[in-house]
Amino acid sequence: MPKPQERAWNHFVGVEDVGMSYRKSPADLEGMPPGVGYIIGNEAAERFSFYGMKAVLAVFMVQYLHHMGGAGGARISEVEATEKVHLFNGAVYLTPLLGALLADAFVGKYRTIVSLSLVYCGGHAALAAMGLTGDPYLWLMLGLGLIALGSGGIKPCVSAHVGDQFGSRNAHLLPRVFNWFYFSINIGAFASMLLTPWLLEWHGPHWAFGVPGVLMALAAWVFWAGRNRYVHVPAAGMGFVREVFKGGGIKVIAKLLPLYIFVAIFWALFDQTGSTWIFQSQDMDRNFLGFQWLPSQVQALNSVFVLLFIPIFSYGLYPLINRVWRLTPLRKIGLGLFIMTTSFALVAEIQQWIEAGERPNISWQILAFVLLTAAEVMVSIVALEFAYTQSPRTMKSLVMCFYLGAVAMGNFFVAGVNHFIQIPEAALAAAMEWTRWPARMQTLTAGPLTNLLPDGSQIWLDGGHNPDAGAAIAKTLENGASVHVILGMLKNKDALGFLTPFAPKIATLTAVPIPGHEHHTPDELCDIARTNLHIADVRQASDIVAALELMAGQHAPTNVLICGSLYLAGEVLRQNDQVPD
Repeated sequence: MPKPQERAWNHFVGVEDVGMSYRKSPADLEGMPPGVGYIIGNEAAERFSFYGMKAVLAVFMVQYLHHMGGAGGARISEVEATEKVHLFNGAVYLTPLLGALLADAFVGKYRTIVSLSLVYCGGHAALAAMGLTGDPYLWLMLGLGLIALGSGGIKPCVSAHVGDQFGSRNAHLLPRVFNWFYFSINIGAFASMLLTPWLLEWHGPHWAFGVPGVLMALAAWVFWAGRNRYVHVPAAGMGFVREVFKGGGIKVIAKLLPLYIFVAIFWALFDQTGSTWIFQSQDMDRNFLGFQWLPSQVQALNSVFVLLFIPIFSYGLYPLINRVWRLTPLRKIGLGLFIMTTSFALVAEIQQWIEAGERPNISWQILAFVLLTAAEVMVSIVALEFAYTQSPRTMKSLVMCFYLGAVAMGNFFVAGVNHFIQIPEAALAAAMEWTRWPARMQTLTAGPLTNLLPDGSQIWLDGGHNPDAGAAIAKTLENGASVHVILGMLKNKDALGFLTPFAPKIATLTAVPIPGHEHHTPDELCDIARTNLHIADVRQASDIVAALELMAGQHAPTNVLICGSLYLAGEVLRQNDQVPD
């Protein structure tokens, strides 16, 4: 007989009579089981909460956390934010092992889902509380930890719980239900990834993290409301252990391991859409279909494409291919991995355009999402269904968690790469100070450009174009006289961040265009200098020669700094007949 506290908990989660009235095996039905609608509704709301939070996580860490005093007020870099996002992703997909053990060996899937959903809600509450009291960074870590435990813990249980509702007569409906299950995931994801970036932009982090928390509470309630309609498969207890080690469980897991390796590779790449792809989109023209997209919103299109591709693939493409080539689950996965490589090849090409000073339209990244989503439908859905069908009935949650563990390994790999590519600020500063590079505070020698200025004048050339380069210039100038700055910058560079460190040393600023590249107009640069940095003497010139000629009338020697772009620096060296040193 259960103890009083056990009876109270069982009553709370609705399992006090599992052994008496709840069905332990599927009914003899030909149609859909009655509990499937509740599970799918729960999944849609839960995925809204998860993807909504995740959509703004990287941007929040880079742009908002330091303003709230988190991490000691230090700004988190994009590389560091990418590392933390993927560590979180890895934790989300590693904790399913705990959930699977609880479900299959101890308390059953239903009780595991209800219990960990409450932990999940607590994580969202912690994120919404950031900045209200205490250290926001600690609240962030606590919230992400609880969400990783809750979201990850229920993940293998929910999908396996779907399969538990089906018997032999309606098992043929299982692939269709898994498609609808994935459909509900993407409905929730699409809505949240459109909404939460707006909430962050317009109302701040409390709303951006609070609304997903409300949806998670709704998800928990919907799942609990369907308790009387579910099949409740009891935990196997020690029978679970015996099946793992004696009943062929190890053999099943070993058979699936090669598949999991490829799944890890796929998700190591796919989950970068929530980190590096977001940061890439910040440097792109995001005007598409008459709408200016926020960087975090572009991810939502992945869900749209999933919703479109599932019926197209299931009822059109797969049957067509099967007429000429038998499309097995493993062949689908292999074809999906190949398509994925084309997506990332396109993203790499986009980055090359950005690094070359161009500002490509976001439609190119959307095309990459089209290709990646096609790969996702062929890899993720198929692997999920394949893992389920290959596992013994009492081990379904555990076998599913190995699939999710492969996702974790892929994310940990990406996090590790981003950890080791981070360069300490002290090292960056030392490199700027000690290394001799062309166009890094380089002194121009006698030539056509230097001859335009009075004798004794000096022209420095620096191709730096980011805040770190601005700080290095400030350090070089800190003990010297003020300089006359000639500035040209590409459109995708942060002019204000670059100029701010050495603004007190700027006597005059002359803005010039960079022909042949998309650039800040001289008007824009002058406005930034005048309005934000309060530089009184700002002017424009058509090119470098014209800018120097504005200073040529001075009789006294002058110090000039030409800066803001490596492309501009290259043109300066060419015009001065000077080979880079």
